Amino acid sequence: MSIYEIIQIKKYCKKKGIKFFLSNNIKLSIKLGLDGSYIPSFNKSLRHLAYKTKSSFIIMGSAHNIREIRQKEAQNVKFIFISSIFKKNKNYLGLYRFRLLSKLTNKRIVALGGISKLNKRKINLLNCFGISGISYFE
Repeated sequence: MSIYEIIQIKKYCKKKGIKFFLSNNIKLSIKLGLDGSYIPSFNKSLRHLAYKTKSSFIIMGSAHNIREIRQKEAQNVKFIFISSIFKKNKNYLGLYRFRLLSKLTNKRIVALGGISKLNKRKINLLNCFGISGISYFE
């Protein structure tokens, strides 16, 4: 995606009142004045801690285990997406392990992975800030 395309998306999001986050490129997110950035679980860099950001700039990250949760805490993220709660893939946690992991941090937790209208009631059993997922909105 080109910078021109990112700027066009930023304008659209601003017009619609939607926050715009760029994945895995905090420096570019800051430069373009976006709302924040997302750090995937494989990104271990702490370089962004030296960057000057607006107080409203939000950094989010994802994790699949306690080691990655500690890494995201060190990266000073505001929200941690923990996955996969329902989707049975290589990172599958299930409700019980998800709940255990979410209790190991004071960061806001967002449930991710296989959330649908059929299983959304089970989310109420968890202490999470929000949900994210593609299948829920399809």
